[in-house]
Amino acid sequence: METLLLTENMDAAARILQNGGLVAVPTETVYGLAGNGLDEAAVTQIYEIKGRPSVKPLSLMVPDEGAMERYCLEVPAQAHALARRFWPGPLTIVLKAGAEIPSIVLAGGETVGLRCPDHPLTLELLRSCGLPLAAPSANPSGEASPKTAEQVMGYFDGRIDAVIDGGPCGIGRESTLIDLTRRPYRILREGALPGETIREALAEELTLIGITGGSGVGKTTALAELEKLGALVIDCDALYHALLETDRVLLDELDAAFPGTVRDGVLDRKALGRLVFASAEKLSLLNRITHRHVCLAVEERLRDFAMEGGTLAAVDAVELISAGLSRRCTATVGVLADRERRIARIMARDALGAEDAERRLRAQRPDEYYRERCTHILVNNADRESFEKACRQLFKEILNHG
Repeated sequence: METLLLTENMDAAARILQNGGLVAVPTETVYGLAGNGLDEAAVTQIYEIKGRPSVKPLSLMVPDEGAMERYCLEVPAQAHALARRFWPGPLTIVLKAGAEIPSIVLAGGETVGLRCPDHPLTLELLRSCGLPLAAPSANPSGEASPKTAEQVMGYFDGRIDAVIDGGPCGIGRESTLIDLTRRPYRILREGALPGETIREALAEELTLIGITGGSGVGKTTALAELEKLGALVIDCDALYHALLETDRVLLDELDAAFPGTVRDGVLDRKALGRLVFASAEKLSLLNRITHRHVCLAVEERLRDFAMEGGTLAAVDAVELISAGLSRRCTATVGVLADRERRIARIMARDALGAEDAERRLRAQRPDEYYRERCTHILVNNADRESFEKACRQLFKEILNHG
């Protein structure tokens, strides 16, 4: 067999594939050994020529996001989000395989990986041939993955139909594999695309509702309605106190900024309070330190939740806006209530007298602050049932427009 070396004529390569032949193709990672992924005989040739164990499944190269619906079942929204973000590119998305994909491709399993390669010649070929291509790396099993057409010819000259010379591959590492068929989602292979980048991308797809407001306005009730909708609720105040118990980096920063406030790994909150509340500059420094650590912890929680397949989250923070978390939110909801109602609720909830409750409110921001900065406002001046109904109505509106 003469192995053709092609540089331009993708129609010729397409005909080879449509007739059951094998063509080595360039990608942004390494060269792949491609055959018609719907043709059992062509796939069998790939296994034989590579010496690839039959228990190892093959991924399919596809031209675009639409191929997921053509060749896979139960495609989650997260798969489309990742494809829009990273395709063409070094990401293989594992999904439940459709019935038309031969069992040899799946190696007896039920899932298949799809990948859209970021190389113009291979993308042109995929569109020209109209087939999903089974295309593992173009090397004998156990040998180095090839980065040039010359390396492929050294492996398979005279054994395959053609090699498309698309120049040297720029990355030289295989694609990253993520399995979206079960929860939590799993990175099966860390390749050219960092797994943390994928986690960040999924978290950015979440609908994130920020809830803020002063004491006694009813934020807890609003958050409970979001939980009923399946939202992950992150209480930033509780998160901050947990970090003070577990985050050594945060404690070290506080100790460096405010010497003597951390003893034997434990924060002396009274000592810290005496320092910062006597100085606006020190209070500002404390806020910068704590806001940064809380924001990082929130992001980590969101990434974990996104990898579990979550789609809706809420963050409860008095300092939602000043900490910068509001910029991360799909919508920000300021919860307000009349002063008299807030005082009554604080007295009942915290067993405080009227004077102490009033003193607490005087230290908090006015309603105008939230009205000017939040995308939505909820007013809680009626009974609980009416407020719950108002919450449900607003959250439905946000979700429908998200």
